[in-house]
Amino acid sequence: MKYKLTTQHISSLKPSDKLYKVYDSSIPGFHIRVLPSGTKTFAIFYRHNGKGQDYTIGKLGRYTAKTARDEATRLMAELANGKNPQTDKKNERKQRDREKTNSLKGFIEHKYGPWCIAQHKRGNETLKLLDRNFSYLYSKNLSDITKWDIDKWRTEKLNSGLAATTVNRITSTLKGVFSRAVEWEAIPANPLAKIKPKKVDTKARIRYLSPDEESRLLTALDDRENEHITKRESGNSWRKTRNRQLKDPIKKTSFTDHLKPIALLALHTGLRRGELFSLKWSDVMLEDSNPHFTVEGTTAKSSTTRHLPLNDIAEKTIRQWHSQSNNSGLVFPSPRTGKRMETIKSSWSSLMKRAEIKNFRLHDLRHTFASKLVMRGVSLYTVKELLGHSSIEMTQRYAHLAPENKIRAVNLLLD
Repeated sequence: MKYKLTTQHISSLKPSDKLYKVYDSSIPGFHIRVLPSGTKTFAIFYRHNGKGQDYTIGKLGRYTAKTARDEATRLMAELANGKNPQTDKKNERKQRDREKTNSLKGFIEHKYGPWCIAQHKRGNETLKLLDRNFSYLYSKNLSDITKWDIDKWRTEKLNSGLAATTVNRITSTLKGVFSRAVEWEAIPANPLAKIKPKKVDTKARIRYLSPDEESRLLTALDDRENEHITKRESGNSWRKTRNRQLKDPIKKTSFTDHLKPIALLALHTGLRRGELFSLKWSDVMLEDSNPHFTVEGTTAKSSTTRHLPLNDIAEKTIRQWHSQSNNSGLVFPSPRTGKRMETIKSSWSSLMKRAEIKNFRLHDLRHTFASKLVMRGVSLYTVKELLGHSSIEMTQRYAHLAPENKIRAVNLLLD
């Protein structure tokens, strides 16, 4: 259909079951598309290198019949001079995308962030780490960030007492962002490529519980449980005298919350915090003759599935927790959201104060697990398999805890 595309004629066009086009009678290729929804869009049809193409000018409302005709006339003149508006539009879009991701903030928000969340198990944590440490650089263009910026940051952090291993880990995370920027052609070269990690003592002392500290930890866990039970009983007595609804009593054979079973399982399985928080009841094998956890590769740091046998304490703990849980989904869901738990820092900090244990993280229960095994003569290879280390070098940190192996070696010279 060809008509003079005027405001009056365009307003008379009604939507149909299918999209249809009405061409202008005076400007070749100029037309309006009428969608079933009623949306009307101005466009031109042209041929470039023998291939027919539609180029959208814009919707009715943003353009009037007159302004759309003027734009169509301009575009046709460009076509006559050998230009292709479709190519120009693509180039403009690419330029806008480049400008949007030129800054470190823009690149992380629009490119690296979505990729990181999709590809990394702890993608959200990675983005929070970047924001905490490098938000002061977010306004700078990627190409303007230099090795000096990061060396200065590292010096400040080391002088403030931050451990070299932590500084190296954070720096490596930022270097990874720039490596992706190079790979995705956002910048020609990685300005941080020549930054070398700070030297660290790989044989440094590992923090693990002494026998006395372990005893205080277990006592503190029991005292905390008893305190919760006493508070519930006292609260119910108060409610009863006021004819208020009572809360369910806490059985003395049950845990009052997740803290004690998490601590006991970490101490007797060596599971990482993230592995415990991601553990599902379908990963817990209790009916088998060999009770064990299956740590899925999707949640393990090494991305390798491993099967972890349970000793008597770990088995008793998980059975008791199982008896008071809904036995579906996560073993330790967040009490507030029901989704994966992210942290127990507050309750753990209170527990450490109660137990009078200083400088001890939840992760150090994993070190305690490994250290006790090595000190009891378990081979480093077995410890490696239980911990899920990707290489024996990582397990070598515990080797000094079995000095008798070295003593036996040098005594061989006396035979």
